[in-house]
Amino acid sequence: MKGDITASADLHVDGNVEGDIACSALVQGEGSTINGGVTAETARLAGRVTGSITARDLTILKTARIDGDVHYDALTIEQGAQVEGRFAHRDTKAKASATPQGGTKPELTVAG
Repeated sequence: MKGDITASADLHVDGNVEGDIACSALVQGEGSTINGGVTAETARLAGRVTGSITARDLTILKTARIDGDVHYDALTIEQGAQVEGRFAHRDTKAKASATPQGGTKPELTVAG
């Protein structure tokens, strides 16, 4: 499919997408390819992504191949996953000013 996808629903991608994806929750199958940016509240990636990823709760499975920067609040990476890019915790300064204890700390989990 060519073109950007914007959805308020959850998406499951098993084919090839050339364009940006913005949705509530994204599940990517092992054999699928996304050439574009991904923005989601939760994302579970198992295929190839070429583009930046922004997600509140991101899981990168061992079959995933990511080529782009990753912005997250909580991150889980299975052993064997490949990522070429920078990892950055999403900016929580706006949230920190609204919370008395300075917001939450970034969370990183490495799955085996």
